[in-house]
Amino acid sequence: MTIYNIHEAKTHFSKLLERVLNGEEIVIAKAGIPIARLLPFDQNDHSERIPGIDKGKLVIKPDFDLPLAEFDL
Repeated sequence: MTIYNIHEAKTHFSKLLERVLNGEEIVIAKAGIPIARLLPFDQNDHSERIPGIDKGKLVIKPDFDLPLAEFDL
């Protein structure tokens, strides 16, 4: 794993992408603190979807479809 600062990553982005395509992991840091990773995209990564995983986390109020009140600007 190689660490680059933001300026270096912007300057050498195409070269970094080539390295990622060859299987290397690149870390981008800001002020020495890692903030992002460049990884090769895996077409076969099909995480299992679980229907209903967010059940109960969203509430739709009864007035959802009613027209909005006029606002005075």
